[in-house]
Amino acid sequence: MTKNFIHDDFMLTNIAAGELYHRFAADQPIIDYHNHLSPRDIAQNRKFTNLFDMWLDEDHYKWRAMRANGVDENLITGDGDQKAKFLAFAQTVPHALRNPLYHWTHLELSRVFGIDELLSPKTAEAIWENGCQQIESRSDLQVRGLLEKFKVTALCTTDDPTDDLSHHQQIASDDTIDVGVFPAFRPDWAMFVHRVSEFNPWVEKLAAVADASINSFEDFLMALRQRHDFFHQCGARLSDHGMEYVPDDFCDQSTAEAIFDAARAGKTATPKEHDQFSTFMLLYLAKLDAEKGWTNQFHTGVWRNNNTRLFTNVGRDLGCDSIGDTSQGRSLQRFLDQLDQEDALPKTIVYNLNPSDNYLISTMLGNFQRDTPGKMQFGSGWWYLDQKEGMRWQLNTLSNTGLLSRFIGMLTDSRSFMSLTRHEYFRRILCDLLGADMENGELPDDMELVGDLVSRICYQNAKDFLGLVVS
Repeated sequence: MTKNFIHDDFMLTNIAAGELYHRFAADQPIIDYHNHLSPRDIAQNRKFTNLFDMWLDEDHYKWRAMRANGVDENLITGDGDQKAKFLAFAQTVPHALRNPLYHWTHLELSRVFGIDELLSPKTAEAIWENGCQQIESRSDLQVRGLLEKFKVTALCTTDDPTDDLSHHQQIASDDTIDVGVFPAFRPDWAMFVHRVSEFNPWVEKLAAVADASINSFEDFLMALRQRHDFFHQCGARLSDHGMEYVPDDFCDQSTAEAIFDAARAGKTATPKEHDQFSTFMLLYLAKLDAEKGWTNQFHTGVWRNNNTRLFTNVGRDLGCDSIGDTSQGRSLQRFLDQLDQEDALPKTIVYNLNPSDNYLISTMLGNFQRDTPGKMQFGSGWWYLDQKEGMRWQLNTLSNTGLLSRFIGMLTDSRSFMSLTRHEYFRRILCDLLGADMENGELPDDMELVGDLVSRICYQNAKDFLGLVVS
């Protein structure tokens, strides 16, 4: 009998790895502390309509692969028929061998639908019908059922300061929802003085939701503080920032105020002014995080929206982003050191997208460890690095330069509830790495010792570190 591609010991290549995974990792709950899941979908317990709706929509990983396979954009981000889009993806999958998408695809089909056939043009029709029938008939394939299936105890969505958080409030007041669903403060638009056509409407939205007039830079700062306070009241304990690099062009408040005033008058900030303003704002926001005991997340090392044609015709976040090679080290050092000198450095996670910077960033973070175990976290393999090789790079870097035992583990960074299987994927990779070390004699042959490390990385460390209200 042929073994299914996804089986009990998938990616576990040694006996110790199998015992570590099945005893200490497989049944751990999940805290998914950074993702782009929809709080509305959770509040309303969304019932999906078909396999595309549940699985393919908004998935830029799949979009990139489909473009590489020559699929027309109308069947990727366009208004093509949803089933036709699924079939186009199915045509792409057999060409994705050795791409992590192949693993994710079949892990998701197996864990969510119990479908163990390989997706291909030959099986696509049957899998579409099977999946759609299950979606229609099974209540556990609605959003809350999926969260229960994956043993999620808490998750943090990604939310703009202008969001009214009404869906989070609805979730918090619903006694039938056992999962803690918390907002995370993502104020990227607050730095957009280099794009005044987007910045100024956003400031007006901020003023409206804060119920305050923003006639000055001081008003702007106070409105952000008010929203930060409101997010805290709604359970938020993390902020989040996406950028090419952490800036370090320090300026005083009067300079930042002049840049703000110019932007509000319609003048686009120069690159230097944008760096100055961003540096001032990120320091200000980090101090708000430190005051409340939050964790500050930085996603760095990325170049976004590189395809001008698609950006102009379709929009942002289409899978046209790449690893960037912007210099990271000195600016990160200066930024963190400034906060440390002011005794205002919050718990911090840095997710790095360029693996050539792994050791630089990990060792830089180690310079600022203080008081809290693992206060400065070298974050999980992110985006193009949330696959076997990238995760191993991150785990090896952290092991060699810091304390793996204090690592708070995996997150999905995903817009799909089916992507919660990424936690299983990570856990299998972690156990395989540690199991191989045990069998090679590089770690003690002590299953309880190493198993405790596994269970803490999979769940307990994140629970202890983040301060979320987890049942």
